[in-house]
Amino acid sequence: MTISTHVTEFAGRPVVVFEPNVALPPDPGTVAWKLTGEYDTSTKDFNQLVEEFLDAVEPGAVQALIIGQWGSAYDAEAPVELLVGLAPRLTGLRALFLGEMTFEECEISWIKQTDVTPLLAAYPELETLRVRGSDGLAFNPTRHPALRELAFESGGLPATVVRGVAESDLPALTHLELWLGTDEYFGDAGVADLAPILAGTRLPELGYLGLRDAEIADQVAAALAGAPVVARLHTLDLSLGILSDEGAAALLAGQPLTHLRRLDLHHHFVSAELAARLVEELPGVEVDLSDAEEADEDGDRYVAVAE
Repeated sequence: MTISTHVTEFAGRPVVVFEPNVALPPDPGTVAWKLTGEYDTSTKDFNQLVEEFLDAVEPGAVQALIIGQWGSAYDAEAPVELLVGLAPRLTGLRALFLGEMTFEECEISWIKQTDVTPLLAAYPELETLRVRGSDGLAFNPTRHPALRELAFESGGLPATVVRGVAESDLPALTHLELWLGTDEYFGDAGVADLAPILAGTRLPELGYLGLRDAEIADQVAAALAGAPVVARLHTLDLSLGILSDEGAAALLAGQPLTHLRRLDLHHHFVSAELAARLVEELPGVEVDLSDAEEADEDGDRYVAVAE
């Protein structure tokens, strides 16, 4: 599976793609604005599109912003420097999605990212940051008192990024989503890199933990079986990965999960027997075991999103 459709809602707002000289919604704060070019859009042309957008709307009223194609995203890195420079004008920005593209525009593993940490320093009131792609991605330990949702979508998330998140001070964070991916696409993180998150000594408000699209799903499940953070969660999301009976058995043998509202395991390699046990032994929990997969003839299992 690849990412083949665009989001139609972001940060609780419908998405509107900005087009010059097209009628705009009366209140720019009620929609999530998307700025996107074509695969061959130049940096100059994308910057011009951004300026036209800021001339057309009241910049301080923009609350949610999506950056799609900034041009040749497989060649030119994400426009973080541009966005940092716009912070004095985008004073109302609360939600940012950087790299919202389908595979037809740019494969997720090709999206050129960069150090996104400066975005949090530039926007101290930002509540949501979602980033797609991990080629060149960096995230350094930081403190941000307002951030509530942080998500990194990738076919492989570098261990340095995972450690940067794990070592950050994010006291308001309620939603953390890490697509760990595979080592073929920069995903070299291991369970040890997640240790500060799993220990539950950080992220006091965390309710949703998504360790998704993971080639190491079974190892992650085994670590979660005794992880203190789980007791605080309402949602545990291990979807899109290669979870097998080994990981499912670890979850069943570990600490109680009956306090969860939702356990999301969709796109998995769990047998029907273990799947039935998960549902039976977690009454009252919404257990998503849809999209059951089977290993290929060589016994290989694949995450849902890689290239």
